Amino acid sequence: MGDSANTDKAPKTDFFKGVKTEFKKITWPDKDALLKQSTAVVCASVVVGVIIAVLDFIIQYGVDFMTTL
Repeated sequence: MGDSANTDKAPKTDFFKGVKTEFKKITWPDKDALLKQSTAVVCASVVVGVIIAVLDFIIQYGVDFMTTL
């Protein structure tokens, strides 16, 4: 009944050929676009880090204030 299932595995060379074909379809960014995007990511990370640090300081100050009452 269940004997009709195909249990043969594809050779590994087919997998790597497929990977190579897919890599050819990728459009890589040029150096200018990569630099702009990397700069944007670093700036956004720094801004978010500063926001988190400020919020942490405010919450810590608030908790310290509440516990000393």
